[in-house]
Amino acid sequence: MNQRKDTYRAALQREPDVAAPRHAKVARLHTRYVRVTIELDPALPRELTRWVGPPVSAILRAGATVLRPLTGTS
Repeated sequence: MNQRKDTYRAALQREPDVAAPRHAKVARLHTRYVRVTIELDPALPRELTRWVGPPVSAILRAGATVLRPLTGTS
């Protein structure tokens, strides 16, 4: 049991080898027993806009079409 614990602690102390510089946004969470790294692709906002933009526009147009007769303005 102690050998397993020592091996685990040694693995936590090691830093990963980095061959190329990272261009992604990196968020790290370090606690005593847990190490979490979250990387976000820099192109993520552009991809979200590309995929979410058309449905949101359609919903806004439909909402404007429904509200137009109710408000009495054109």
